[in-house]
Amino acid sequence: MTTTALPPHADPAGGPVTGNPTAAGRPPTLPAGAAALVEQVRGTGPAFTATSPLTGARTVDVPSSTPADVDGAFADARAAQRSWAGLPVARRAAVLLRLHDLVLDRQAEGLDLVQLEAGKARRHAVEEVLDVAINARYHARAAARLLRPRRRAGALPVLTRTRELRFPVGVVGVVSPWNYPLSLAASEVLPALAAGNAVVHRPDPATMLSALWLRSLAVEAGLPPALWQVVAGDGADVGPLVTGRADLVCFTGSTRVGREVAAQAARRLVPSSLELGGKNPLLVLDDADLDRAVEGAIRACFASAGQLCVSAERVYVADRLHDEFLRRFVARTGTLRLGVGGDFEADLGSLASARQLDTVTAHVADAVERGATLHTGGRHRPDIGPYVFEPAVLTGVTPGMRMHAEETFGPVVAVHRFDTDDEAVALANDTAYGLNASVFSRSGARGEAVAARIDAGAVNVNDGYSAVWGSVDAPMGGWKDSGLGGRHGADGLLRFTRVKTVARQRGLDLAPAYHRPGAQSAAWTRRMTAALRLLRRTGL
Repeated sequence: MTTTALPPHADPAGGPVTGNPTAAGRPPTLPAGAAALVEQVRGTGPAFTATSPLTGARTVDVPSSTPADVDGAFADARAAQRSWAGLPVARRAAVLLRLHDLVLDRQAEGLDLVQLEAGKARRHAVEEVLDVAINARYHARAAARLLRPRRRAGALPVLTRTRELRFPVGVVGVVSPWNYPLSLAASEVLPALAAGNAVVHRPDPATMLSALWLRSLAVEAGLPPALWQVVAGDGADVGPLVTGRADLVCFTGSTRVGREVAAQAARRLVPSSLELGGKNPLLVLDDADLDRAVEGAIRACFASAGQLCVSAERVYVADRLHDEFLRRFVARTGTLRLGVGGDFEADLGSLASARQLDTVTAHVADAVERGATLHTGGRHRPDIGPYVFEPAVLTGVTPGMRMHAEETFGPVVAVHRFDTDDEAVALANDTAYGLNASVFSRSGARGEAVAARIDAGAVNVNDGYSAVWGSVDAPMGGWKDSGLGGRHGADGLLRFTRVKTVARQRGLDLAPAYHRPGAQSAAWTRRMTAALRLLRRTGL
């Protein structure tokens, strides 16, 4: 691990900077039986050791999966999928509803595992547990409605009976990341199962226990074990084995790797669903409630120590409010309590790894060296935990600095000013990414009007990210370099299906018979023309 020393930074209030306060508390311990969760992994290769970012201590040894293991996982998943797809949707939904209850009943185990593996504060781990329950309930309730055969308008009213049928794609390959090991697994796996598919899942090696805990609860809820196969290993080794065999690929991660996954899927002519990088903007318009905007920005920028795909890294504030917003935002950031305890006292936990610490530190150091002003934070705090980093607020971040356009993925934010709404929208859209954005305004209509102009798949008004993410009946996906497809809503479940149209024709043929004389064909043409004109006039 390498870190860069930073110069002292300026407190806008003129006082000394002493660093963020520390929240007392001991790290959580592994729940009873957690080590046995690795028995679910299809792996016969060499074991790798996972460690906790809270302490640096070993959590578990996990066997890696060989190509033969992955082949076996897909073979068993395919065999199980056929029976699962044949069940009534209500039977599949019942499993998800029982999982909903188990996750809530046993949430303390899940919270401990997420904290231990991802390093986040417990208050942020709670979001994951609740999100799993919300996803399970939504897809259980929505599946029957979304998957049932649908009548569609036929070529000719009454005479053409047309139906749309939905079928599962088969075996879905899911490659999920370390930052939200429960949420980002559940939002892919659960709708895939509800639609009648099997899943071969490769969680990130750092957060295997969290994913395996969720799978174990699903099996306890009645899911046939073969339907959710888990393989393990480095992404460069095992990831292509999964994406190269699946009937549909779901990947969450970097844009660079996402392009490779999409290309691999395209060569096999299978669909892919990708959530990739982001450099998300937050706009504070000149009529915003400052108290609400400051608190909203704190959560939008620093939830899970900024290791959230939809967190804000760029804040744009109307010129009239900029100085006061900056003063309050910096002061509030400096009060956030850092800690690694298994309680709810800490506001921020740890970065997830030495690699994340290096990236975050390098981005801040590069900006300061090139002339940006660091107002608070931006320092490694090994006195709290090996990868704990103080949340940082900077101004004067300009093009050419790494953190101006690159995704930092840590508790680091740049604050800028703007004059008009048009300028704010242009600044927000000046990025290769388009995942999430936020707009703060006292006027809901104005906020929504600005939101509609931002090039992103999700825009929250007077909220950082939870309003969109929690609205699971609406789709959410990235634009531009932030991905393809999306989660949630009808589209988030139907992406796991193939569609078939069946049309039955009665009465009038839709084409003249070839054996009839030309005069009869001409008469058929006149009848069809008249029918189309009638449909136009009647609005059918």
